[in-house]
Amino acid sequence: MLASLAGLGVDDVCIEVDGSELPLLDGSARDWVAAIAQAGLVPQSDLSAVRSPHPVSEPIFVRQGDAFVAAIPAPELRFTYGIDFDLAAIGNQWHSWNPAQDSFAETIAPARTFGLAHQIDQLRASGLIKGGSLDNALVCGADGWINPPLRFSNEPVRHKLLDLIGDLSLLGSFPTAHFLAYKASHSLHTQLVEKLMSVA
Repeated sequence: MLASLAGLGVDDVCIEVDGSELPLLDGSARDWVAAIAQAGLVPQSDLSAVRSPHPVSEPIFVRQGDAFVAAIPAPELRFTYGIDFDLAAIGNQWHSWNPAQDSFAETIAPARTFGLAHQIDQLRASGLIKGGSLDNALVCGADGWINPPLRFSNEPVRHKLLDLIGDLSLLGSFPTAHFLAYKASHSLHTQLVEKLMSVA
C-alpha cells in the first residue's frame, strides 16, 4: 500500500484499517493502485504543504555481507534493484525504474511477492505467511515456478523494487537520488531510511 501511494505521488492521505494487518490481496500492489484511482486524487490546495524533494549530496549506504542498499547523488529520481538466486528460474535479475519515464501502475505495481518452495514449511512453522497461498504469491522450486505464468519475465526483482519504494516512502518524500539495492531486505531498506533521516 505504501509503495502504491508513493508510486502514484500521494503524500497526504487518511486510510482506516479494520483488522490486524493490511490484506495481502494478490501479492502485488495492483489492487491498491486501482483502489486509489477509484477514490481519486486531489491536488494539494495548501501550496505551502507541498513537499519539494531535496537532493542527496553524497553517497549513503548500508550493507550486510554482499547485500547493500544505497542512495547516490543523481540529477533525477531513479530506483535500481538486483537479486541473485541459485534457482535457475530466478537467477540474476536487475530492473531500473524512473518515475518520470515509466508508469508505476503498469511496470511495478503488478509484480507479485514470491517465495521459495523449500522455505514454505519453515516459515509457516515460525508463524509467518499465515495468509499466504498460491493465489497471492509466486512460489519457485528446483524445477521452476509452481504457479506460473509470470506477469513479467523478471517479476521477482520488480517486486523487490516495489518493496524498496514502499520502505523508502517512510521518508515522507523521496530525496532526489539514484537508489540502488542488491540482494537487500526490508531491514536494510529501513536502515537506509534511518540514515537518510539522520542527515536530512
